[in-house]
Amino acid sequence: QVSLVESGGGLVQAGGSLRLSCAASGRFSGYAVGWFRQAPREEREFVAGITRSGGNDDYADSVKGRFTISRDNAKNTVYLQMNTLKPEDTAVYYCAADFSRYDISRLSSDYDYWGQGTQVTVSS
Repeated sequence: QVSLVESGGGLVQAGGSLRLSCAASGRFSGYAVGWFRQAPREEREFVAGITRSGGNDDYADSVKGRFTISRDNAKNTVYLQMNTLKPEDTAVYYCAADFSRYDISRLSSDYDYWGQGTQVTVSS
């Protein structure tokens, strides 16, 4: 089993930056990892994903060019660097691990393990 814990969320003004971390209690090099977010009364949406090796990544159009996902399998940690934050980025951010595929899925139902989430609030 893989347990995931997100950290790094907080309050930031528009245009600022945050770096989220997703730490695994067990080895998760065999999992693709995605970041998702969910705002109140909104559906959970895909933000970014990274392959098992870290050799490929994928981003939602809304964050492309502003967010960067990376992983360090030796540290069992995945990161999400978020720059030029906008108020519409406000949400609870979750990391999730997918054991079922080598590529990156944008569907939350394809992921096997989830963290508890970390709140990101961007003020205007």
